[in-house]
Amino acid sequence: MAAGQTNSQPRTVDDMLRLLDVRPGQRVLDVGSGSGWTAALLAHLVGATGTVTGVELEPSLVTIGARNLAAFARTWAGIRLATPGVLGDPAGAPYDRILVSAMPASLPMSLVDQLADDGVLVIPVAGTMLRVTHPGAVVTEHGHYRFVPLR
Repeated sequence: MAAGQTNSQPRTVDDMLRLLDVRPGQRVLDVGSGSGWTAALLAHLVGATGTVTGVELEPSLVTIGARNLAAFARTWAGIRLATPGVLGDPAGAPYDRILVSAMPASLPMSLVDQLADDGVLVIPVAGTMLRVTHPGAVVTEHGHYRFVPLR
């Protein structure tokens, strides 16, 4: 992909989506949307009664991802340019599910704070996949993975 970014392996995305446990009608935030592939999968899972908001820092990838997502014809999903220095989409919160496809060194509480009650965040942190539930920020670990750094 452009700008030194990568697409996650299909098995990794499958693992993450299973942990996320997306349901029809939910509001989902996709952080690091890249090519739009995960946003399209999430759009399929939430169906027309849900929404998917994708955020991406690289302008060229926003263009690619939005074009790919438009070809999938799921009008309840979109990708937009992320705000530099802001993780996720606090203005659009709360979200039922948040998927992060980049790796921070520690769990960003600013993303946990964007979860709705009974929300779930799936994020690779320092090489370990975490599933975080809200309220209470209950964390469980689910294997080791490599991702590009979260910026």
